[in-house]
Amino acid sequence: MHEIRLCADENDEAASLAIYNAIWPHSAITMDEVRSFKSRTLDYGDFLGPGGSVAVAVMPQRPDVGFVLLTVLPEHRHRGVGSALYLEVSAWLAERGVHRIDARVSEDDEESLAFAKRRGFQEVERNRRMILDLTALEPRPIDPPAGVEVIAWAERLDLAAGIYEVACEAFPDIPSAEDELMEPFEDWLAHEMQGSGDLPEATFLALVGSEVVGYSKFSLTAAQPTTANHDMTGVKRAWRGRGIAGALKRAQIAWAKEQGYERLATQNELRNEPIRRLNARLGYREAPGVIIVRGPLANNG
Repeated sequence: MHEIRLCADENDEAASLAIYNAIWPHSAITMDEVRSFKSRTLDYGDFLGPGGSVAVAVMPQRPDVGFVLLTVLPEHRHRGVGSALYLEVSAWLAERGVHRIDARVSEDDEESLAFAKRRGFQEVERNRRMILDLTALEPRPIDPPAGVEVIAWAERLDLAAGIYEVACEAFPDIPSAEDELMEPFEDWLAHEMQGSGDLPEATFLALVGSEVVGYSKFSLTAAQPTTANHDMTGVKRAWRGRGIAGALKRAQIAWAKEQGYERLATQNELRNEPIRRLNARLGYREAPGVIIVRGPLANNG
């Protein structure tokens, strides 16, 4: 039997995070992001095993699902550690009345995907990474459509409610996010716009007069000091198809280049053709991304 224990303190959580970062360097974060993420959850657990860890969260957007990050270092695989972690996190979720798991697997990790499929998990979402090399790139002019102004949110912090209006239209239109619940404004503001990796100067708004018709933002972390990760780009439905998203992206590219970042990274669901086409036109190149698999709790009986 493998000893699996719930993390008792931040030292334990840091050990769990080190395992995660070793396997997911392109998604590496610091404990600042862990604390910020925990503040967004309805419930959170983090478990350690020999050479492996599993973090589980119940989110307000989908309170009937447990979001699971199960990671085992290569040298500790094929010893039952992953199965033991799966059993432990399943029991934890069952105690909370949650009976479905969404987990992430790297697109190029066939071994982990097979592990999930043997346990009844099926792919429900595929997010391809797209990377833009900034080192030799000369940013294009922002060039917004006529009548549209692009500014940093830091210049108009009073427009948070307008950003929320855009988010309420944009999030349900993202493939795979159709059934997610939007949090009330104050919760959304704290969780989505004021986290450890969110900066007003790295968030850009498209304005028509004082109306926010679109926005884009980064999620930044000291664990990836040369990479700026795109978080969200959204435009109100009535204003789509006019080049606003492209202007927002160009503003992000110019800001990141000016700040000394070497690359930009994003993950787009394969069904999200408009944003994938836009990124391709801007010079982003595909790389292996993340598959979301959905499945049952382990049989604890």
